Amino acid sequence: MKILRSSLTLLFILFCFAAACQANKPPDTDVREPVMAGKFYSDSATRLRLGIEKYLQDAPSADIKKPIALIVPHAGYIYSGQICADAFRQVKNQPYDVIVILGTNHTGNNFQKISLYPGDGFRTPLGTAPVDKEIISAIRTSNPTDCVLDKSAHEDEHSIEVIVPFVQIVFPKAKIVPIVVGSQDDQTRVRFGQSLANILKNKKALIVASSDLSHYPSYEDANMVDKETLKAIAGLDPAVLRKTLLSHKNGNIANLSTSACGESPIMAAMAAAKSLGAIRGVVVSYANSGDTSVGERSKVVGYGAVVLTASKEGKDILLSPKTANPPPSFIFTTSDKKALLAFARETLSRIYSTDTTPLARNLPQNLQQPRGAFVTLKKKGELRGCIGNMAGDEPLGKTVGTMAIQAALNDRRFNPVAADELKDIEIEISVLTPMKKVSGPTAIVVGRDGVLLSKEDSRAVFLPQVATEQHWSREEMLDNLCRKAGLETGCWKKGAQFSTFQAVVFSESEFK
Repeated sequence: MKILRSSLTLLFILFCFAAACQANKPPDTDVREPVMAGKFYSDSATRLRLGIEKYLQDAPSADIKKPIALIVPHAGYIYSGQICADAFRQVKNQPYDVIVILGTNHTGNNFQKISLYPGDGFRTPLGTAPVDKEIISAIRTSNPTDCVLDKSAHEDEHSIEVIVPFVQIVFPKAKIVPIVVGSQDDQTRVRFGQSLANILKNKKALIVASSDLSHYPSYEDANMVDKETLKAIAGLDPAVLRKTLLSHKNGNIANLSTSACGESPIMAAMAAAKSLGAIRGVVVSYANSGDTSVGERSKVVGYGAVVLTASKEGKDILLSPKTANPPPSFIFTTSDKKALLAFARETLSRIYSTDTTPLARNLPQNLQQPRGAFVTLKKKGELRGCIGNMAGDEPLGKTVGTMAIQAALNDRRFNPVAADELKDIEIEISVLTPMKKVSGPTAIVVGRDGVLLSKEDSRAVFLPQVATEQHWSREEMLDNLCRKAGLETGCWKKGAQFSTFQAVVFSESEFK
């Protein structure tokens, strides 16, 4: 009995202790979980951090003073991450302690308000970015008609989420203010922007408007449309921007569904920035999905980086007059070859380590001319993958980046190259001259000519160096070309067509 009373007393003490702990336990924080990790950006903290840091290293500096707001894209990092980094690179040394992120409304079809996120933070693989709830409250108080505290507009919306990791890397101690600007009304957007400026005027704050540009036109049309849109944004005149977007909408541009999916965040940011003293926008960079090593050029999405600033200082990189391109040359210097090989290596390194790829934009001018090319991967002297593009309709650097990825991952003759194999892979690049049809097999010179064989609906190609490496005669080369095309040996003797080309071939081993 005595033992029982002692046990009951101990249980009572433990119960009281547990109750006291529960009473003093802080409530569970109200944090939005990521929905785009593993989709638009890596769900690995290590890969995500390295990818953003690499983008920031590649970003130009426009020497911009007194930045107030940024316009940045919000697509998957492999497409738009570099352009987003270009904008953040211009402000990375600023002492901001709060970043206001103005997102657009992709998910709430009928939402026409301005949604302030009322929770405690946004979580990403890098941790939780805390929300500045005091500023949220101040905005709500000053805009009770326009603004609502509504989590639903944020739950599946990516336009804010994909910006948060950049904030966490560039401004690790800053709080965020996530706002979805759903209103399409000009007066509401301007009123909100001016009110936001009044709240931020004595704070170390940066405004970031999240918007992609043209959706789904051709590469050429996107370049035209997007540069007009960026010029209008840089002018800080809402009427000009609205007129520009309307002219695109009514311009019968094939497949163009919008010129700026974040028109409302841009308009609000322009109004806020002007109220805070901005006098112009600096267009830092532009690209579209067709510029990336994984993008097609038939239907693209555009991305621009703009800084709205209160200073006249700083280079307007994109909109500055361009010098004429020199005529293309088929002579590649040692420096050209090393640069192209290094870009191919960096492309493979990043796709494996960060799920992103670099843009082929800082290469020498001769490497930006349209050229066909093959990328060949060898492991200890043995072929490990080889894929090319013979059309020569895209810049050489972009083609090499694309073919490097394809050779590593999509040559159906081999298993995909594994990450731990990269250190043993040697990269070889073959830059191709334009194709020329020849009259027949006798016009083919082994060792000089690459050959494209076409018969019926089958095609196959060998690079110039293949026959030499295999010690084939012309007949042996053509027999093997037939087999590669899925045709019978000797198919080349009747009814086949031939095109030849030459190649400048160079590999990493030449420069070790």
